[in-house]
Amino acid sequence: MSWWIFPTTADVGIRSFSNTLESIIRETTLGIQEYQLLVPINELNSLVRQTSAWAVPIADNDLERGLVRWLEEVLYRGYGEGQWLVDVSISVSDDYISGHVSWIDSDLVEREIEVKAITMHELILEEIPEGITVSGKLPEVPDFEGPGWTSQVILDI
Repeated sequence: MSWWIFPTTADVGIRSFSNTLESIIRETTLGIQEYQLLVPINELNSLVRQTSAWAVPIADNDLERGLVRWLEEVLYRGYGEGQWLVDVSISVSDDYISGHVSWIDSDLVEREIEVKAITMHELILEEIPEGITVSGKLPEVPDFEGPGWTSQVILDI
């Protein structure tokens, strides 16, 4: 696991760490999906999976906003289209965040919490140079030493 949930004043946050841009987006995505479930996401492995390619544009080279758009797409697909993401392989180009997605029927997923929206509040998506340490800032979140990537997203629940 490379993601941690932490409380905020009104909502909840997720902080993730990983070694590449693609893997930080994957970890954040899977963390949000699993956070909503009654069981760990790997317990859904016995259910029939479908695969699709999903993509969202990156406007003005703004990766942070691209991350939010990607996560909003994941929420929309899960709640609006009945496609609950259970795994993903991410690729990032200058223009798009794309994912080769494995998903299951959302009606088969027991959820404990519903994420209503991804906020821009305290949003972080940044590369951490080698030898630099990022403080977890909270007891629930460990410190992380670069090289790698970190993200922080506040969820409206």
